Amino acid sequence: MNLDFDLYILYGNSILPECILILSLVILLIVDSIYGKKDTPWLYIIPFSGLVTSITVLFFQWEEEPIITFMGSFQINTFNKIFQFLILLCSVLCVPLSVDYIQCTEMAITEFLSFILTATLGATFLCGANDPVTIFVSLECLSLCSYLLSGYTKRDVRSNEATMKYLLMGGTSSSILAYGFSWLYGLSGGQTQLQEIAKGLISTQMYNSPGTSIAPICTMVGIGFKLSLVPFHQWTPDVYEDSPTPVVAFLSVVSKVAVSALAIRIFNIVFPLSSNEWHSVLEILAISSMILGNFIAITQTSMKRMLAYSSISQIGYIMIGIIAGNSNGYTSVVTYMLFYIFMNLGTFACIILFSSRTGTDNIRDYAGLYLKDPLLASCFASCLLSLGGVPPLSGFFGKLYLFWCGWQAGPHSLVSIGLFTSVISIYYYLKIIKLLVTKRNEEVTPYITNYINSSYFLTSKNVTELSMMICVIASTVLGLAVNPIITMAQNSIFSSRFTSSLLIL
Repeated sequence: MNLDFDLYILYGNSILPECILILSLVILLIVDSIYGKKDTPWLYIIPFSGLVTSITVLFFQWEEEPIITFMGSFQINTFNKIFQFLILLCSVLCVPLSVDYIQCTEMAITEFLSFILTATLGATFLCGANDPVTIFVSLECLSLCSYLLSGYTKRDVRSNEATMKYLLMGGTSSSILAYGFSWLYGLSGGQTQLQEIAKGLISTQMYNSPGTSIAPICTMVGIGFKLSLVPFHQWTPDVYEDSPTPVVAFLSVVSKVAVSALAIRIFNIVFPLSSNEWHSVLEILAISSMILGNFIAITQTSMKRMLAYSSISQIGYIMIGIIAGNSNGYTSVVTYMLFYIFMNLGTFACIILFSSRTGTDNIRDYAGLYLKDPLLASCFASCLLSLGGVPPLSGFFGKLYLFWCGWQAGPHSLVSIGLFTSVISIYYYLKIIKLLVTKRNEEVTPYITNYINSSYFLTSKNVTELSMMICVIASTVLGLAVNPIITMAQNSIFSSRFTSSLLIL
């Protein structure tokens, strides 16, 4: 890996995708200040175009040589680019989901899109951050925008309450994370880069010091909160239920992708010699998340609250690949993340369409939806089955490869619990699908009786429906291309980990 500090690298194209996002944000604010509330539909084109352009530039930079730039605070390699691509993909799909929702609720458009772009910017920088200060600033950029987005409906008392809980717990977890980073700085002899911290812990012979137990524990607490791991999940159900649905869709995927990339790099670079200790702790967190998330999801009556506990269990599955700690495990995380983005966003797109037409979020009110809107009901059922891992949908191939890599790495009990709880998840997903296709008139609620199907997909101008169909198709057939996806991810991750290990040695 080349270490280059010249002005070309410092101000060149190393962070060009992020610079495009910043430019889009500036243009958005300028256009809004000029036109105000006029021509508001055009405002969505600015962030969408910026995100698509960033993805295009990222692809052109894919084969570039890995480097560490900005005085060692930012690392660029194919591993980080994979997660940056996933984050940009999430934002590209989430922007159309918010168009009709914002128009119906008459929320401020510019501020909403600005927070989305800023959160995406923080998440992309987090994927490449290479020192604790850059990590903390990027993470807080993502977190602060998440707090603002979750409380965007300022007149909703329940939303304000959930946001306050989110803010207080988020601030506490950030403080604990910063405390853990301060221990790393001191134990390593004042080093700042992740690779140099690892070297410093070895050279100062601090790996056997009691202080090295405090640093990973504090780091796990901060990361566990952002990932909604049990027992740091208390904010998740309230925020999912009471926040605007497009915001929940965005947070449910972007934060998981960005913080998973951070967790992999920290536990691969900084704590590789203490793997037994943090492996045991992470296994307990993953098992607790899978069990609690799936069993509590069965009892929920709110659709978004059920998906909150479902997301808690999903991150438990993803932790299996992280705990595996090898190239195959990280490849399975990337593969499942890709499938999870489409599955989850497709599910939330269906919820947005249904709630915008009925005004309800109760699971029982979905009874008989297939009678009035077969397309929406079919798409909803397809995404739920994919989340449950039912073959031959994408979720099945993602989970199969994830569990197989985990089994090969050794934690058999963890994988066995994952398989068991995955079967439990299929139960409550099928329970919802049964409601969708019910034909007994006494079970059809007034919401379905008065349901108006505003359009059909072939003639629809509803961008939410278009985004929903893209997610549904991907979550259904993308698993058929799982082998090329795995091969590409393996090549990128092997190259990145090989160069990182050389730098540490």
